[in-house]
Amino acid sequence: MAKHGKKYTAAAAKVDYSTYYDPKAAMDLVKETSITKFDATIEVHLRMGLDPRQADQQVRDVVVLPHGLGKTVRVLVFAQGEGATLATQAGADIVADSDEWIAKIQAGFTDFDVAIATPDMMGKAGKLGRVLGPRGLMPNPKAGTVVPPSDLPRVIEEARAGRVEFRLDKTGNIHVPIGKASFEAQKLYENFAAFMEALKKARPSAAKGIFIRRITIASTMGPGIKIDANTAQNLKLEE
Repeated sequence: MAKHGKKYTAAAAKVDYSTYYDPKAAMDLVKETSITKFDATIEVHLRMGLDPRQADQQVRDVVVLPHGLGKTVRVLVFAQGEGATLATQAGADIVADSDEWIAKIQAGFTDFDVAIATPDMMGKAGKLGRVLGPRGLMPNPKAGTVVPPSDLPRVIEEARAGRVEFRLDKTGNIHVPIGKASFEAQKLYENFAAFMEALKKARPSAAKGIFIRRITIASTMGPGIKIDANTAQNLKLEE
């Protein structure tokens, strides 16, 4: 078993592992137990009461976090013609409008955080599944990243503002970032509440029994903090 360093051990000592924390208290504690010199990412990890082998129990959706993720998001758009013009005007970092761009990405170029495509470009973008799929960058209609040209300005703006995709993985878990350790605890709480609201709306109709079994929040390299799932599922964004 790997040994933890002094900083981690000191941070972990502040966490009562027998306690399921109220979400607001958890936000204060996750900031207090962040131990990295860089601005750590705060992530939420959920153990779901779903069977990932069942097609009717899948969860895949997006949420626009009210306070963003605290990082610069590089946006690539697969588009041609009018779509390419609109993407450029909307501030896309890269407009992949040629076979040269497709070849460059096939060769391993992935210097972007979000990929969006217009439907007419999915024939070409679809060839990039082996490169983009494992990195979670493949445009997908279910994730709202395959849109008509007229929707590109809105989707690009949302991506920059903190649009986060979440999905059930093969082990029945969901992992999603909600901000940085430098955020005020209240902003982390509001991002968390927005995510929980979106997750409840994305609940599959085939889901029976307990929907969310466990919720843990942690900073990069920091200790896990258990959140009371019943309280978390009833959060409301404060006006």
